[in-house]
Amino acid sequence: MDFNLVRKDSGTKARAGEVVTDHGVIQTPIFMPVGTVASVKGVHQRELKEDIDPDVILGNTYHLYLRPGIQILEEAGGLHKFMGWDRNILTDSGGYQVYSLSDNRKIKEEGVTFKSHIDGSKHFFTPEHVVDVQRTIGADIIMAFDECTPYPCDYDYAKRSMHLTHRWLDRCISHFEKTPPKYGYAQTLFPIVQGSTFKDLRKQSAEYIASVGAEGNAIGGLSVGEPAEEMYGMTEVVCDILPEDKPRYLMGVGTPINILENIALGVDMFDCVMPTRNARNGMLFTAHGTINIKNKKWEADFSPIDEMGITYVDTEYSKAYLRHLFAANEYLGKQIATIHNLGFYLWLVRTARERILAGDFSEWKTKMVKQMDKRL
Repeated sequence: MDFNLVRKDSGTKARAGEVVTDHGVIQTPIFMPVGTVASVKGVHQRELKEDIDPDVILGNTYHLYLRPGIQILEEAGGLHKFMGWDRNILTDSGGYQVYSLSDNRKIKEEGVTFKSHIDGSKHFFTPEHVVDVQRTIGADIIMAFDECTPYPCDYDYAKRSMHLTHRWLDRCISHFEKTPPKYGYAQTLFPIVQGSTFKDLRKQSAEYIASVGAEGNAIGGLSVGEPAEEMYGMTEVVCDILPEDKPRYLMGVGTPINILENIALGVDMFDCVMPTRNARNGMLFTAHGTINIKNKKWEADFSPIDEMGITYVDTEYSKAYLRHLFAANEYLGKQIATIHNLGFYLWLVRTARERILAGDFSEWKTKMVKQMDKRL
């Protein structure tokens, strides 16, 4: 994998770059739609490619390991072939499930025992096993195994967890270097910075992660309930330490405003379930604020969903029609809303890139944050 830093913004720490893998170029800043179980929920791959058009999507190691299972994915020739996706895929390591499934897991030095949320069966994830699973899934970018700490988090726990994540990283790197990529293309390992919301721990973790010399680096353990200002503070500390010539991926973030603020701090890559999950609940993101399409005020509003026309659904359907679909509990309503929200997120990061290249990102970002912080 290569990373080309194309331009830095003069008024902020925002960057425009290119991540180059065997599956193509990822123009950054980038938002990666989440395809947890080999599907971006509610969207056909054709629509994903032709209308939303992301350079990369994300898959979830824990969920894919359970269903369809590693054997099926290997027989299919990897996740790309299994789901009919010929662009980049990034997989998380399962570390987030160490956090989210806290009632169904047990952490030890060797690894983590999970109880499946599907059938209650027990599974043991080690750093080495997680590398093997992601190799078999076939992601272009794979993540090191880590522990994502909750918020709020006791300082001593956060410190122990951070050091455990670093030891697991050493094991991931050792095993990654011993194992060949599968399916005939290169795979890249990203380590993950942890440390909760403690500045000294974040600094220590970022220095450790920077020292291993990986081709890209991730920031984990944020967007887990902490105030936005704490998220920004930790991101700033970490981005000032991580190498400038490598892409930076902020995991699980976030709202459109979160994304713009973190781009301004030097982050290149994002993912979040928010655009798809909120869409299924009738919440639409736009450049002028959020819309709850279920509200009665849209019942007779025959204007386009979004007059900017970011995706074909924005101009093809009216707010009144989309509200009707939600009121009637028609699946098509959730699909239309999902395509709109993903299209908006991709429009947002692409426009941010254009503004960085044009040299006026800071002014545009300030205007957009103010506009988007409204309920319509």
